[in-house]
Amino acid sequence: MESYEPERLSPVQSAAMRRSLTSGRGALTRRSLLRASGMGALALGGIATLGACGIPPAGRAEGAAAADDHSAKEKEVTFSNWTEYMDVSDDEKSRPTLAAFTKRTGIRVKYTEDINDNVEFFGKIKPQLAAGQNTGRDLICVTDWLAARIIRLGWAQKLDPSNLPHAFANVSAQFRTPDWDPGRAYSYPWTGIPTVIAYNAKATGGRKVDSVTQLLDDPKLKGRVSFLSEMRDTIGMTLLDQGKDPGKFTDTDFDGAIGRLQKAVDKKQIRRFTGNDYTADLSKGDIAACVGWAGDIIQLQADNPDIKFAIPAAGYITSSDNLLVPAQARHKTNAEKLIDYYYEPPVAAQLAAYINYVCPVDGVRDELAKIDKSMASNTLILPDREMAAKSRSFRSLSTEEETAYEEKFAKLIGA
Repeated sequence: MESYEPERLSPVQSAAMRRSLTSGRGALTRRSLLRASGMGALALGGIATLGACGIPPAGRAEGAAAADDHSAKEKEVTFSNWTEYMDVSDDEKSRPTLAAFTKRTGIRVKYTEDINDNVEFFGKIKPQLAAGQNTGRDLICVTDWLAARIIRLGWAQKLDPSNLPHAFANVSAQFRTPDWDPGRAYSYPWTGIPTVIAYNAKATGGRKVDSVTQLLDDPKLKGRVSFLSEMRDTIGMTLLDQGKDPGKFTDTDFDGAIGRLQKAVDKKQIRRFTGNDYTADLSKGDIAACVGWAGDIIQLQADNPDIKFAIPAAGYITSSDNLLVPAQARHKTNAEKLIDYYYEPPVAAQLAAYINYVCPVDGVRDELAKIDKSMASNTLILPDREMAAKSRSFRSLSTEEETAYEEKFAKLIGA
């Protein structure tokens, strides 16, 4: 478990951060897609918070010490989440699933949409966590890389399985054992987002594009291919195409992926590396095929039937947002009950129908079909078993690896 130390970003890490915030996943709304993972999600305003002075190192205990739990006497729970990440009634005056939870349990939910960026939010809660104080929040939702850091620092409470029977039974296999929280001892996923191959069937002459090799080598696609400016997505997809596991790769493997992409850049196969701005070019057909984010593809398909997606036989990258109970949270049991509630298939279906992200709950398909049959059959919302089996996560990186890899990637994409 790491101790807390002020972090200073290298120039290339700062550049990666700016790419994410201006055109990458960090620039998108909740409706559009997940924020950037890793250092790419750093907010410019959050740099100072990471290096704030006067914060003592975190201990190296195995997770946060159990706080006094007031759940039995205080029927409430405070939940911090991202904007547009919870179902809302048609009149926009209530949140149906939260209202139903309160009606059933008597636990009042103070729901706050106060997360706009991972590091900005981390800056809000870090001083209290480092000082062993209550953050005022019982449940938070953060992206996988930050969830991993909070757990390593000992700032998340270990969850009680007896309060999580639905979550334990129903979490999808592809989300069950991340390298940063094996067995989900401290966290449960709220949503997932796939990185896939997208193409404009009209621009490809009706041909399917379903592999990174095809993107990099097909002469009929020359100059009409784009990859993402987010390192984890582009490198992760390339590693998979080369038969490497993004969850276990070495420096040599990383360099091999960089070299593979560099060859395509040199021969002008790749038109450019983009943030979410690839969507306009893909819809128009200026980009025939690309590596893209599933949330974008769902939206594009609604307006353009020529937009297709493919899951490579080699696999694809999935990121996640995750629920954690911070250290010293006052209502841990109530928070666990709320987590478990969202793993009941009817509730999970209601949430998925509204937010249109990958649902991490098994057994939800029939329930979602009752709400919207098209959503229930959309594998970008409910991956089937074959697709789920191909999902891979990009492994956690040390600070040294982060710096080295971003430097090499920045050189590749000309950032």
